[in-house]
Amino acid sequence: MDSSKKILIVEDEMVIAANISLQLSDLGYEVTGILPRGEEALLNIKIDKPDIVLMDIQLKGEMDGIETACQIELQYNIPIIYLTANTDDAHFIRAKKTHPYAFISKPFKKLDLQRAIELTLERVAIESASEALNNSAENNTDTPFGNATDFILNDRIFVRHNEKMLKINIKDIYYIEADRNYCRIFSQGREHLIVMTLKDIDEKLPQKHFLRIHRSYVINLSQIDEVAGTHVVIAKKAIPMSKAMRTELLKRLQTI
Repeated sequence: MDSSKKILIVEDEMVIAANISLQLSDLGYEVTGILPRGEEALLNIKIDKPDIVLMDIQLKGEMDGIETACQIELQYNIPIIYLTANTDDAHFIRAKKTHPYAFISKPFKKLDLQRAIELTLERVAIESASEALNNSAENNTDTPFGNATDFILNDRIFVRHNEKMLKINIKDIYYIEADRNYCRIFSQGREHLIVMTLKDIDEKLPQKHFLRIHRSYVINLSQIDEVAGTHVVIAKKAIPMSKAMRTELLKRLQTI
């Protein structure tokens, strides 16, 4: 979590807005403003551009949250996270056209807010890295990243970390865990979140060394410490294994 990130709250229910502001402060983020109307939000952004906007969909005034988000998308490159108590199809279809980074349904817990913000920041960082790598590849054919826009090469993965690209040697990966449309990579005491499904990353990893033993886990075969009937142990972590994959795992262990 980057405590230097600034967040603007656009919410016309002041009790809710104040509670969100307190939660953000507890998480270490800077709140640049609490505004009840979309028109005020657009003026505020001109003065102090935030890193994220938390936007209530149903605002009072001439512009609702979706119209405000549309203007933000046209004028600025700022991620929007919608706050909504109304999840009907009409609002969702309209809101989706503004390309939000997340929806949080009211009432929500502090953990919901925290995860939405962290995943948004991670997605922004990776998108920025992807753009930088693509530009580098276009301008320099000798770039070490080549055209690997997913940051997965034969022996390494590049992930965004503190405004830098951090290399993870594939041989050092313990296992990879699915987290909805994201993956968590665990390697030698470190954990990294990347914007990629487990299915996609499994297809790109070298199959000689990796095996998906469960719908939520891909493991590095060379890192296995123990094989049990229903799980394997890697770095003191018991990882579940489906019955169908146990036979395949044992075959693979005999050939590496």
